[in-house]
Amino acid sequence: MDRRTLLRIGGIGLLGSGLSACGVRSTPMGQPPLRLARVRVDPDRIIRTTVGLRPHRPAGFLLRAERLDETTVIHNYGHGGAGMSLSWGTGAMAAEMALEHDSRTAAVIGCGAAGLTAARQLQRRGFDVTIYTMDVPPNTTSNMSFAGFTPTSGLVDDDLRTPAWDAQFREAAEIGYRQLQLLVGRGYGVSWIHSYALGDNEPRPRGGGGGDAEPLLPAHLRTGTRLLGPGEHPFSTRYANQRTQMRIEPSIYLDALVRDFVDFGGRIVIRKFTEPRELVELDESIVVNCTGLGARDLFGDRTMVPLKGQLTVLVPQPEVNYGTFGGAPATPQGGLGIHMQPRSDGIVLGGTSERGEWSLEPNQEALERIVAAHRAVFSAMRI
Repeated sequence: MDRRTLLRIGGIGLLGSGLSACGVRSTPMGQPPLRLARVRVDPDRIIRTTVGLRPHRPAGFLLRAERLDETTVIHNYGHGGAGMSLSWGTGAMAAEMALEHDSRTAAVIGCGAAGLTAARQLQRRGFDVTIYTMDVPPNTTSNMSFAGFTPTSGLVDDDLRTPAWDAQFREAAEIGYRQLQLLVGRGYGVSWIHSYALGDNEPRPRGGGGGDAEPLLPAHLRTGTRLLGPGEHPFSTRYANQRTQMRIEPSIYLDALVRDFVDFGGRIVIRKFTEPRELVELDESIVVNCTGLGARDLFGDRTMVPLKGQLTVLVPQPEVNYGTFGGAPATPQGGLGIHMQPRSDGIVLGGTSERGEWSLEPNQEALERIVAAHRAVFSAMRI
C-alpha cells in the first residue's frame, strides 16, 4: 500500500480499528476457530472506578514558542486522549525549539505523559531540567488513561484543522510510534496484544472522513487487520476484526519515566502557578508548558475543554491477553462504544467521553451501563 494512503480515524481513534480497510483479510479456510479466555464481569469483581479529564483543544494540540520578557515559553498542550501516543513526538519537537536558544537549562510545567516525555527529550539533548508540578504519578490525569497507541483520540475537530497543524501531527505521530515500539519488553509497561473490534456488519473499505478534510493518520502507522467471520471467533457478533495493537500500562509507564528523569539528574518541584508572570521569575529561561487543561486558566486558553472519561477496573485475570472494542451500541451521553483492555493491575472497562463535563465524580449510571454491556458480551462467548 502506498505510504500516502491515509486512514480516517474518528472518536476514539484506533478504538474503531475494526472498520478499517487497511490490511483486511479473511481467515484461511480450514483454520481452527479462535479460542480465548472469558472475562469474568461481575459487580463483586470491581476493584476501582477512575475518572480522568482529557485535555481537548478543538483546534488540536498547541506546539508553539512565545516570549515573556527574557523567558521563552514553549507551549505543548491540548493532546486530548492522544497524550500517551503523541507526547514523545511533541516533546521532541518542543526540545528542538529549545535548542534554538543558548541556555541549556529548562523548566517543564506538568508531570503527566506530556511533561515527562518533554523533560526526557530535553535531557537527551543535553539540558538540565526541572519539572514544576502540582501532582506527580500516580495522581496525574495520564494515570487515568485507557492507554494505547490511539493518536487521534479526542484530539481535533475536523473543521479546525490546518495543513500546518496536520504536518505537526504526522511528525509527532511518527516519532511517538517509533519511540513506544523501542520501549516494549524493557520494563515500561508497553506491549503488543491482539484486539478485536466486534460487530454484525462486515467492514467496508473507507477512504476519508466527511467533507473535504484529508484523512489524518498515515496508514503505515497502523498494523494490518484480519477479518474473522461466523464460526471463526468466539464472540456472539457476526464479525470480529483482529488487530495487533500497542498497549500501555500507565502505572508502570509513568513511574518508569519518573525514574529515568531522576536518574538522569532531573529535579521535581511541587508548585502551582496562577499567572504567566510567575514563570518569568524562575531561574530557567526556557519553559515548556505541558499543563493540559491547566492552560485554560494559566494562559487564558478558553478553547480548552475537558472530555470526561471513566474507567471501571476488575480483578486481574492473567489468562486474558486480548482487548475488545464494541459489541454494544454507543450512547448519546457517552459517545463511544464499550472497550476492554487487560493489564497487570486489572481488567479495564471503558466507554465514556463527555465533552465539557468537569466533574471528577464517577457516574453511577455510566458504570452500571458499561459493566452490564461487557457482561453481556463475555457471557455470550463460546469457550
